[in-house]
Amino acid sequence: MEFFSVENEKLYFRNDGELLRIMPWGRNSLRVESSLVDAIPEGEIALLEPDAETGRAQAEIRDERHASIQNGNITAELFVQEWGNGLQITFKNQKGEVLLREISNGGALTRRARKFRSLPGGNYHLTVTFESEPSEKIYGMGQYQQEILDLKGCNLELAHRNSQASIPFYVSSLGYGFLWHNAAVGEVHFGKNTTEWTANSTKKLDYWITAGDTPDQIEKQYASVTGTAPMMPEYGLGFWQCKLRYYNQDEVLEVARGYKERGIPLDVLVIDYYHWPRCGDWRFDEEYFPDPKAMVDKLHEMGIETMVSIWPQVEWRSENFEEMRQQGLLVKQTAGVDVQMIFHGNNVFMDATNPRTRAYVWEKCKKNYADLGIRTFWLDEAEPEYNNYDYELYQYHAGPVSQIGNIYPREYSRLFYEGQKEMGQEDIVNLVRCAWVGSQRYGALVWSGDIWSSYEDFRKQICAGLHMGLCGIPWWTTDIGGFHGGDVNSEDFRELLIRWFQFGTFCPVMRLHGLRMPGKDIINRAGEVREWTGADNEVWSYGEDNYRIMVKFIRIREKMRDYIRSLMKKAHEDGTPVMRTLFYEFPQDKAAWDITDEYMFGGDILVAPVCHEHAVSREVYLPAGASWIHAGTGDAYEGGTSCQIEAAIDTIPVFLREGAQGYLVGEI
Repeated sequence: MEFFSVENEKLYFRNDGELLRIMPWGRNSLRVESSLVDAIPEGEIALLEPDAETGRAQAEIRDERHASIQNGNITAELFVQEWGNGLQITFKNQKGEVLLREISNGGALTRRARKFRSLPGGNYHLTVTFESEPSEKIYGMGQYQQEILDLKGCNLELAHRNSQASIPFYVSSLGYGFLWHNAAVGEVHFGKNTTEWTANSTKKLDYWITAGDTPDQIEKQYASVTGTAPMMPEYGLGFWQCKLRYYNQDEVLEVARGYKERGIPLDVLVIDYYHWPRCGDWRFDEEYFPDPKAMVDKLHEMGIETMVSIWPQVEWRSENFEEMRQQGLLVKQTAGVDVQMIFHGNNVFMDATNPRTRAYVWEKCKKNYADLGIRTFWLDEAEPEYNNYDYELYQYHAGPVSQIGNIYPREYSRLFYEGQKEMGQEDIVNLVRCAWVGSQRYGALVWSGDIWSSYEDFRKQICAGLHMGLCGIPWWTTDIGGFHGGDVNSEDFRELLIRWFQFGTFCPVMRLHGLRMPGKDIINRAGEVREWTGADNEVWSYGEDNYRIMVKFIRIREKMRDYIRSLMKKAHEDGTPVMRTLFYEFPQDKAAWDITDEYMFGGDILVAPVCHEHAVSREVYLPAGASWIHAGTGDAYEGGTSCQIEAAIDTIPVFLREGAQGYLVGEI
């Protein structure tokens, strides 16, 4: 029997209807595809064509039951087991160390490492199972709301929700990166005995694996085949002001003048949702914004960019609903009443996977926003946020949501990015509430969604930001202070806000936002209740002492502008994260792989947020392999040690690696 064949540097395996292909795809990397129809469906849902100069693979058939393929520092060894002729694949690095191995068939157990179960329409329910190394540590996978850094032992849903972004790429402590190259809704289980991936509906198996001696090498190789972020615009480096919600033109300009009159640097002022008449109108409500062009021009005169919120919902009463439904530009619902979200009416989502929809929506947004001088957009509801997350109920232009649904937020970002590029705009950054593999290519600045104003959620965001950076999303931020539950009159909330504000200073983007209580109802001239507005959320809204602290940190952010610009340049060129785990910079320090509440802001600055209620000190671990300078006191510390650091409410423990960025000493 001939199980193996080699063609154009690709290794093929055939048995019992399965066709499997392994090929080189980038430096030190391999791509594995398989299907049961003796023909592998072609196409890349996220991967880019690899660089032609990444070396040549060597495929070898050793005998009837053994074959291998090597690409740089990674080798796949294929073994056809005698019981049932089941194939087992083992991946090794250049030292011959096992990185990852499929499960065996177990002899009489007759297990399948790649299990296809037929579904109607020629699709499959797919499960792929690997052996698990109990000591392995796993990081990445996107943004999940949990205070966990090492994902070993976790069960994760491969689907998006408000505040959850599923990006199926991880970095292993064993020295490899793995991308589940499949946009289907499913699950992954990083168990002690096995690692198991499931796609609820798919046409093929498809994954990518890369070997690297350091996390930095793995990230660069991943970025080379999934893309990097554009260069962050200058206005993305400073402070952004936002709240739920500035509901009229006068309020927007009053806040802008407040910053200018106080001499506080402000790069972006954000106009939140329901500045429109109905969802899906994609324009300003004339009652509250009678002359938006004059408003935008005035903000530009003050040196402030205007960001406006966009929702993908189209309300039944929207001026665009009937045309979009007739033209087939909306998400299809396969059962029940065609209402996908109930909020100020019955809403259906526009289908961002449809190129005709993207053209239609951009035409509206160009006319009503971009042509007024608005250059940056807040792409909210990007998962999208269905009232009912039964994904099998919905159908996109690109396919069933159960099979293709996770691409939606990326295509939403693509809609605006490509429209802005077509207008000739180069400096593009758009805030978006979700992402998938490749979103970074479309100027996506992901924020962590509608989280609670609590210390628990604060700590979860530190982990979330670190995981997102490892998934190729270097532009990431949070609502400083959290979104829900912040009472402006509560001293406990004010303390939380200050601690979060300090953290936000050392995030890729610094943005103050939230629904602050108590709120105020808004009723229009027709007597209709509109979306309400929260309490004031400007830096002068929380008392003189807190004002002084927040302004201090805005000015620290300004001092770091050159440094942050350099980090953004590296992210653009190499795909390196801005916000980094300690082990990213210090992979040889075993202790660095377990620290969940500290991180590196670039390569020079270690940040240890104060993220427990009423704390005025905290323990800080300083990684081995460097010496450290306390940015507040100038004191020197050796790496490889933990120390108790004082942190009054007006400061945050920050350390400078080898004394770099010394201009910060005494400022923090």
